[in-house]
Amino acid sequence: MSELLDRRAIRLAEPAADRDDAIRRTGAALVGIGAAAPGYVDTMLVREQSISTYVGAGVAIPHGTVDGRGLVERDALAVLRFPDGVDWGGERVTVCVGIAARADGHVGLLAALAAVLLDEDQARELREATDPETVIRLLGPVQAAGDA
Repeated sequence: MSELLDRRAIRLAEPAADRDDAIRRTGAALVGIGAAAPGYVDTMLVREQSISTYVGAGVAIPHGTVDGRGLVERDALAVLRFPDGVDWGGERVTVCVGIAARADGHVGLLAALAAVLLDEDQARELREATDPETVIRLLGPVQAAGDA
């Protein structure tokens, strides 16, 4: 299986006007690396309307609906950092970890990502990352969960 986290999908100095713009940008990163068809971004927005993907520690994990799985070409992650922050239903988000998953593989990814976010130092390091190497090092366990 190819790497879940393509360097081209790590963008650490993104602007975003609002939550939907942040989701669109995150989805566009997944589309840009060939992990999903453009229509997948719409399913990410639909998911957000039904339930917030904010998980705490300044991080949101936008992903598509079950119906959007057919638009996923391969499982992948995208990490976008919004240094100015984005209002996410009253919470401030600085990092979006977008997920494209064809099946239930995202469940393992979410669990591994949660472990990173529960570690206060790692969560802060992810929020403050300015180089892709830091993101890759921090999310290595998440990638391994995707291989399982």
